[in-house]
Amino acid sequence: MIRFFALLALVILLLLPPRSFANEPTRFLGLEEAVEIAREQSPNALMARHRYRGSYWQFRTFRAGYLPNLQFEAVIPNLNRTISNITLPDGSDVFIRRNLAVSSGTLSLNQTVPFTGGQLFVSSGLQRIDLMRDDETEVSYMSTPVNIGYRQPIFSFNPFKWERRIEPIRYDEAERRYLESMEDISIRATDLFFDLLLAQINLEINKINLESNDTLYRIAQGRYELGRIAENELLQMELNVLNSEATLEESRIAYEAAIFRFRSFLGLDDTRQLELMPPEEPHRLTIDVGVALAEARKNRSQILEQERQRLEAERQVDQARADNRFNADLFAVYGLTQSAAEFSEAYRDPMDEQRLTIGVQVPILDWGVSRGRVRMAESNRELVDATANQAMVDFEQEVFLQVMQFNMLDHQLEVAGKADVIAEKRYEVTRQRFMIGRIDIIELNLALEEKDRAKQRYLTALRNYWRGFYEMRRLTLYDFVNDRPLTADFEHI
Repeated sequence: MIRFFALLALVILLLLPPRSFANEPTRFLGLEEAVEIAREQSPNALMARHRYRGSYWQFRTFRAGYLPNLQFEAVIPNLNRTISNITLPDGSDVFIRRNLAVSSGTLSLNQTVPFTGGQLFVSSGLQRIDLMRDDETEVSYMSTPVNIGYRQPIFSFNPFKWERRIEPIRYDEAERRYLESMEDISIRATDLFFDLLLAQINLEINKINLESNDTLYRIAQGRYELGRIAENELLQMELNVLNSEATLEESRIAYEAAIFRFRSFLGLDDTRQLELMPPEEPHRLTIDVGVALAEARKNRSQILEQERQRLEAERQVDQARADNRFNADLFAVYGLTQSAAEFSEAYRDPMDEQRLTIGVQVPILDWGVSRGRVRMAESNRELVDATANQAMVDFEQEVFLQVMQFNMLDHQLEVAGKADVIAEKRYEVTRQRFMIGRIDIIELNLALEEKDRAKQRYLTALRNYWRGFYEMRRLTLYDFVNDRPLTADFEHI
């Protein structure tokens, strides 16, 4: 039986299509491509789009609230079978049994008037009453072909006036915040890209260092056997090999952690091996402080946020003052109506009807509650103004310092690049001189350490430049390469 199953398994394996066990192709990825992937499919980008969509539909709802609203209301039917108390023409009260059904329908068109805070409406309705007796059912109709009415609060707080000023600013602020979120994603993607790039290069450097130290150790063993070097130099070379092995293992762990964070942030489900390519030469930008400040004031969401907060504080003051004074409400209706026992007669020769209601509210004594609310609102407005003014000073200072720092990054990168090339050449020269016995192991170790530090300083300078580049974009929402404000296809989003 065992031989049978073994033979069966062998046959199945032979019949299966051949599978390639070769490694999957490597995916090469540059900084700008990584940033675009992060802006398109990362979880942070998805959250930013959903936040913007929420603001978009909030603004759409606000605008729709000022459009005519058509609605239909109906009661079909309202059945009433009760014993009720009614008053007869002679003034006496009696209990009688009532058995009736009331049906009604109303079609109304409502329009908000934002400048006054009132509401204009036009309606048309029909009612039917079925009075059911033991011998017969009596039917009657009442029609309202048209009713035109207006509701208007007088001297009271008008929230629509403030909404029309605040909500468009809030929506523009949401657009700017989305653009800033995209630049935040770019900055984070840049950090993770260089974390992984540095880990990748460190891994490659440590591999090369291990191979080099191992080669030098074997050479040192031959020299020691010939008596050309002392034992302490041989032991130092062996220690270099052991340290290189330990450093290589640490760099492998750091590389795996960096690639996990990079894949997770970008939302990459690609199983191919990643290999990052160092970014190309920088843009050689020199940003003018005046231009950066002007674009930042014009584009940043923080400026709109301060304007919105000031308007909201003014609205609170206006509402507190309106609640502290004489108020009145006006309700006026003019329409046509008619009643009849037949449906066709209910719309014949309608009679006019008018209704007018004016309600007043006069504060007399509230022990200073309303005045206290006004003072609180005014104090909050002054606090908002002071906070906004200080925030503007800090904002301009941040832009100024960031521009000054960015304009120095290009030179720092150039210096670090030259130092990296020089340190690489110096190490090669030192290594060759060590191999021919002209220098000792100490100078070789110093050259190796300086080479590795120069490479790391260059990568750090490159990272600082690209991070500063995206930080300037976020701070000003301006594309200094193409000389235009940043934007997005909001309708598509």
